Amino acid sequence: MTLSEEAMSYLEKHIPELANVAFKQAYWAALASGSSVLISENGDLVEVFPDGRHKFIKHLAPAIPVTLGQRLEINE
Repeated sequence: MTLSEEAMSYLEKHIPELANVAFKQAYWAALASGSSVLISENGDLVEVFPDGRHKFIKHLAPAIPVTLGQRLEINE
């Protein structure tokens, strides 16, 4: 099946929306199965449990703004 340029552009515009839905679905599926999930909340890494409890794990480093094509080297 070959997509036209117009059809491909239309689908590409919806990638962020589809990704958001997929992440939400995975989040709730994990909690429903009895597992905990890790989330970023107000600059912190937090573990969320199926019973609604939140457990602080650690503070996260601030986000690094990047531009298209920029290369970053991370030394840890």
